[in-house]
Amino acid sequence: MGITNPFKDQSLSLTKRLLPWTLYALLPIALLRFYFYPVPDTELPHSTPITITSYSSSASSPPFSENKKAYDPPCDYFDGKWIRDMRGPLYNGTTCGTIKEGQNCITHGRPDSGYLYWRWKPSQCRLPRFEPHTFLQLVNNKHVAFVGDSMARNQLESLLCLLSTASTPNLVYRNGEDNKFRKWHFPSHNVSVSVYWSPFLVQGVEKSNSGPNHNKLYLDHIDERWGRDMDQMDLIVLSIGHWFLHPAVYYENDSVLGCHYCPGLNHTEIGFYDVLRKALRTTLSSIIDRRGGKGNGIDVIVTTFSPAHFEGEWDKAGACPKTKPYRNGEKQLEGMDADMRKIEIEEVEDAKTKANELGGFRLEALDVTRLTLLRPDGHPGPYMYPFPFANGHKERVQNDCVHWCLPGPIDTWNEIFLELMKKWREHPRTEE
Repeated sequence: MGITNPFKDQSLSLTKRLLPWTLYALLPIALLRFYFYPVPDTELPHSTPITITSYSSSASSPPFSENKKAYDPPCDYFDGKWIRDMRGPLYNGTTCGTIKEGQNCITHGRPDSGYLYWRWKPSQCRLPRFEPHTFLQLVNNKHVAFVGDSMARNQLESLLCLLSTASTPNLVYRNGEDNKFRKWHFPSHNVSVSVYWSPFLVQGVEKSNSGPNHNKLYLDHIDERWGRDMDQMDLIVLSIGHWFLHPAVYYENDSVLGCHYCPGLNHTEIGFYDVLRKALRTTLSSIIDRRGGKGNGIDVIVTTFSPAHFEGEWDKAGACPKTKPYRNGEKQLEGMDADMRKIEIEEVEDAKTKANELGGFRLEALDVTRLTLLRPDGHPGPYMYPFPFANGHKERVQNDCVHWCLPGPIDTWNEIFLELMKKWREHPRTEE
């Protein structure tokens, strides 16, 4: 017959009574610990491998209403900061075959990878990672056209790489020097994505080695190389800016309006700011006239000016040497970058007013100017060419501090682009 312990039941009963109160006491202490001592943000060593997150084409598509509630306030995706993101990009330099060689920084031997691990964090909300299935569903049976200069092409190639993680596109058309006119088809959703080279959007004659050393712009006529296909487009992404900095003569109403940097010609110097405004106004007005209020509405995105980051001569090895983003407050949006953006935003808002009177036309600015201003580390630099220092250090090597590495910061443009499209889905256009 065993000896019983008279305290055993009392001890267990006391433990059961005290345990909940102990947990209640520890919880606020733990919360205070994380409040005053958050988990530190760690720096990535240069040897950190690139982590690629891909989507299977057979994966189930996420619902459109993901993390979306009716009472959510509108989000300003363009006000924020860059934060570390250890997940890395959705693709790399070898997972899609559409990257222009000069922007394929990984395969060209760029030695640092830290520029791939930053994410744009809006101040008042969350920017989801790109969802390729969602994008393709939103443009199902539609034609998305990127029209403009090489920044339009840069954004297009980013989008194709992002979408290729879910569905493989087929190149169905190519034409022009350097493949300036191309079209892809996604059979899975009957989606067409194309690029039209048109660095002024309006009719223009580009300077050449055999002709005058200036461009010619006809500011009251859109470029029909893309304009004639407008009826076949459902969504247009417009992107211009850098080509307006080049010498040019401007025409309006079949007469010379003036010029920009045209020594030796008897024309009035008028700069390029008003010319950019006129070109964009002509373009948006033409789209409204041809597609607004006719029962075959169209959506338009205007991607704002993307700043360059040259810190020296274009042919010096350290022309854009930074390997991290600017911190908040370290770099201000000012000067030409701010003026170009201001003109584009104003013209978009003015065109919105006109379009609202007609219906059948939706227009938004993809305001990337500030968020790209903060990313001097995202350009190819000397790695616009393969392994530029393979045979030893070179004093002079051409740099690209204008375009963006793929993958790189420009992928964020398409993440915000997708969020604008989600907003459009919740507020369908009005048709007359």
